[in-house]
Amino acid sequence: MTTLVVCLDRTDDVGRKAGLRSPIVGWEAVRALVTDIGLADPEDSGVNSLLETLRVAQNLRDENEEAVVAVVSGDRESMVSADRAVARQLDELIAEYEPESAVVVIDSAEDERLVPVVESRVQVDSVDRVVVRQARDIESTYYLLKQFLADEELRQTVLVPIGLTLLVFPMLATVVGPAEGAAAITSVIGLFLLYKGFSIDEIITGAAHQVRESLYSGQVSVVTYVAAAGLTLVGLFAGGLGVSNLEDQSGIVIPTMQFTYDSIPWLAVAALTASAGRVLDELIGEEPIRRSYLNLPFVVLSVGLVIRGFSAYFLEQQGLIDPVEIASHGILPVETVFVTASERLAVYVVAAIAVSLVGARLAASLGGRDETELDDGASATSGLTDGGPPPTGSTGAGNDETGVEIVDDRTNSRSGSTAATGVGGDSSAEPESDEGE
Repeated sequence: MTTLVVCLDRTDDVGRKAGLRSPIVGWEAVRALVTDIGLADPEDSGVNSLLETLRVAQNLRDENEEAVVAVVSGDRESMVSADRAVARQLDELIAEYEPESAVVVIDSAEDERLVPVVESRVQVDSVDRVVVRQARDIESTYYLLKQFLADEELRQTVLVPIGLTLLVFPMLATVVGPAEGAAAITSVIGLFLLYKGFSIDEIITGAAHQVRESLYSGQVSVVTYVAAAGLTLVGLFAGGLGVSNLEDQSGIVIPTMQFTYDSIPWLAVAALTASAGRVLDELIGEEPIRRSYLNLPFVVLSVGLVIRGFSAYFLEQQGLIDPVEIASHGILPVETVFVTASERLAVYVVAAIAVSLVGARLAASLGGRDETELDDGASATSGLTDGGPPPTGSTGAGNDETGVEIVDDRTNSRSGSTAATGVGGDSSAEPESDEGE
């Protein structure tokens, strides 16, 4: 009976700290890996999980069971690619050693998420969770505090606000009073916590990077965004001017409806201008236009019609705007017709629905891509690999009827992995880095 004693490493500590390519297989190879990782980072709990893996394998061998020791690592690119890398390495180990069961050794909750991946391929008899015992005394507290102060990001996030608070509060308490000073300090701390909690700094950095890339790439949307911003300001000014012309500005509902009624045409035009820039960028690009970009102008126009209709309804009910008058024309004896507020609202809603249907139909007929596809244009076949080098035809298992090449990841060359795992060679040899790590 062969038992696979496998240590799971989802974050690829083996590749980052030891410079080795997993899977690492064999007693001597794993024992040498303990030394390599221990010298690179003595505080890493992964050293204890590797030692636990060796201990479990030794106990099984003492009971006259054949045990295969292995360490499999994930990928640093993303969690999905990490899980796929672990699954591929497990397939290689199972194909080569054909274990009947497995013992999984982990040291964190993140590594524990890989247990179902192992269970889907081999029977798991035991899951060994390694917990490192630490001394809870003054020396340990001092050590943790020292580590905390050595972290520059934590110092800037925690110590700087505390220092500014202790520095500013006495001055505010002297000038405006303790209560007002405490209120001001609390407000600033609250704004800072919201700033960090919503990652506004990352949003600002990303927006600045996107603007810079748009300027350098010559996108039309840059000009349309600036024009949209100007139209937005005009709309806000028009809404404020309409509110200021009201004779009775008491209350909230009527001024809000007046502001909306006067500003919504300009705001809708601003949104249409911005969306037109995105559509033009898509037309200039080589890839098909996404349906969402084609449908966006029609959605904006529909929403603008609905909001304009409801605001006009409320204002006409209060007598602030006149009803729509359709005067008689021509030789027909047709009297002047007045459209009521309800009829006007119905016309706006019907027109909005019609515009929305036209946009959906146009987007369905002309759009080349759905919302469910990736923004970077990745195809559905990108999931065939785990982020490593692209598969070649030499490792394929043939072609299907659609002409798509089927790649079998389990047929990877074992000669390279043998050098990386240390089986039959020097375990300290550093192989070439894989592109997927």
